[in-house]
Amino acid sequence: MSELSKRRLKTWIRLLGVTRAAEAELREFLRLQHDTTLPRFDVMAALWRRREGLTMSELSRMLLVSNGNATAVVDRLEKDGLARRRPSETDRRTVFVDLTEEGLRAFEGMAEGHEMEVDRLLSDLDDADLEAMVTLLRKMKKDRK
Repeated sequence: MSELSKRRLKTWIRLLGVTRAAEAELREFLRLQHDTTLPRFDVMAALWRRREGLTMSELSRMLLVSNGNATAVVDRLEKDGLARRRPSETDRRTVFVDLTEEGLRAFEGMAEGHEMEVDRLLSDLDDADLEAMVTLLRKMKKDRK
């Protein structure tokens, strides 16, 4: 293995560590401040972005989770009055899910807190740092397509 290969591996490990630590802090924040989970927040975020609703398959694909995982979260959101399912007008087999008015309000409150928490987590990075990071991440993603 080359020295560059070893440095790439160390960088990968550091990237994973930073990501996992930040995600753990976000999970704890959402649990303590909003009595919710990160998967629930992610589902609500996807539904908030697509106000017209999503099929369960679309939702699963967007979130990179199984239909079963998405269904379990949507079941709980529906039970809590934050989401609703509605049949497609053109295909009986298709069901759309979207946020209720209460769900929209609840998500917007969580999203504001989430943004503030992410801002806190990344507060050591200035504008130049963020621009450099975005440039590097785009370069990595471009290579994977």
